[in-house]
Amino acid sequence: MEQTTKKIKRLDFPFTKEKLRGLEAGDSVLISGTIYTARDAAHKRLTELLDQEEKLPFDLKGAIIYYVGPTPEKPGYAIGAAGPTTSYRMDDYAPRFLDLGQSAMIGKGQRSKKVMEAAVRNGAVYFAAIGGAGALIARSIVKSQVIAFDDLGAEAVRELEVIDFPVTVVIDSKGNNLYEMGPAAYLEQKDGNKR
Repeated sequence: MEQTTKKIKRLDFPFTKEKLRGLEAGDSVLISGTIYTARDAAHKRLTELLDQEEKLPFDLKGAIIYYVGPTPEKPGYAIGAAGPTTSYRMDDYAPRFLDLGQSAMIGKGQRSKKVMEAAVRNGAVYFAAIGGAGALIARSIVKSQVIAFDDLGAEAVRELEVIDFPVTVVIDSKGNNLYEMGPAAYLEQKDGNKR
């Protein structure tokens, strides 16, 4: 059985479409720079601002949005546990955000066909962070500041500064989907071992 080891890739701010084109489904990536947090309640409010043609609290163009509702920070830390939220809750909003220039999303779980189509159409990427590893992920967050919707508590929009934030490419800019490729590769390998 042949095994290949993939090199860990780095993605540094600014998060341009050109940089994202070099990422493939299954790649392990370390992100460094500014990213934003928003879950479903914040996405709803951001959409309302867009509908009213009001300015958003951050520029969507080139932005990475992390679907997270962190716990309160402990003394000496920028943030509390910061594990990913299930992404499908943002599927109604994500295509519009991607069409307006958002570069990437970070969460966990499958995405709808509409989100996948919007990602391909816009050269965007969907990353997965490790569910259940919120305290470990928080070590990569060196600064956290609420920039909008403070009344939402954990779901407020935050600006985060991250260093070597660990993610895996699930859907790349070409539409390859790790959640489909992984089981197919496993079954192919399993069937090959039977011969």
